[in-house]
Amino acid sequence: MLDLTRMALRGEMQVPGLPPPVAKLIGFTLTEIELGRAVVELEATERHANPMGTLHGGILCDIADAAMGMAYASTLEEGETFTTLELKINFLRPVWTGRLRAAGHVVQRGHTVGLVECDVLDDNDRKVARASSTCMTLRGERASGR
Repeated sequence: MLDLTRMALRGEMQVPGLPPPVAKLIGFTLTEIELGRAVVELEATERHANPMGTLHGGILCDIADAAMGMAYASTLEEGETFTTLELKINFLRPVWTGRLRAAGHVVQRGHTVGLVECDVLDDNDRKVARASSTCMTLRGERASGR
């Protein structure tokens, strides 16, 4: 998974599912990936705003979830996939517009369950959100079709 994602990131090959449809919908991009770590970036604009004019919290959840998911996915072996069991996010600072950087990393990777964390920073490197997620590795029949 990691090698294919790196090749897709460098534009060396097309990988089915990369970028995922949600990345195109929201407008985020995977910019870095290594074993247990991934970075997703988004240019937040008015189209991402909630009714009060600040960035909708779901957008922050989406980019944090993407960064954590790609970080976890980078640790998968052949024939494995995963699903998210739980996600928590703390919103620390309001955002209106600007470049956001979500950096996810695997904290603990067990045989079946893992913990992943993510910090979302604005273009002044201020922390605007912190998220954590519990992921479950799927194998065999449970991984089929995912």
